[in-house]
Amino acid sequence: MTAQIQPLKRKNLADEVAIQLQQLITSGVYAIGEQLPTEPALMQQFGVGRSTIREAVRLVANAGLVRVQQGLGTFVASLQPAGEPLSQRLNRAHFKDLNEVRLLLEVKIAEKAAFHRTKEDIAKMKAHLKKRYDMAKAGDVEACCRADVDFHTSLAVASGNEIMVDLYKTIALHLLQSFKERYKDTRTFLDTQPLHKALLESIIDKDSAQALLWATRISTHAK
Repeated sequence: MTAQIQPLKRKNLADEVAIQLQQLITSGVYAIGEQLPTEPALMQQFGVGRSTIREAVRLVANAGLVRVQQGLGTFVASLQPAGEPLSQRLNRAHFKDLNEVRLLLEVKIAEKAAFHRTKEDIAKMKAHLKKRYDMAKAGDVEACCRADVDFHTSLAVASGNEIMVDLYKTIALHLLQSFKERYKDTRTFLDTQPLHKALLESIIDKDSAQALLWATRISTHAK
């Protein structure tokens, strides 16, 4: 079976090879019980050395996707990784799924931020929201997307829940590129700026009910 191999871009070649092998397996290119190409064949396909291929296969084996049988080869053991790291799982997630999780997080984050925000948090949120507006007015899609993510990340920090912060940052990182591809102009950001401003004001006022309301309206608009 001939598989499409994508050019390598990451500095850690073993990780990149492992990710591509994992994608080939989880997408069904290789079936359960099927043998992967030999080391020399993989070396030629990916354009890397033997040690890189062996490390990549080890990573995929640790994820429970393949089993290595000495003297026989490497065989697909499962189409779903066992204990797959969140960052790797997000790499193959659909935009719709990621966005739904992001929006759910943002609603809860806003509610908690209204309880726990500090003066320093408020200053950062104001700065990010201003930049969001300035970049939207300037028509700079990439900078506007980044400012939007930074604004909501500052809300997550203000929530006082470190797990929420980590989750939001991880998801937002994977969504950012999709945002830049999805939005061809900044009209949506300009349209939702008043909603974001109202959200910030409710957090400053420590009005958790209103913060929850405005965050819900923002999430509804974003779907």
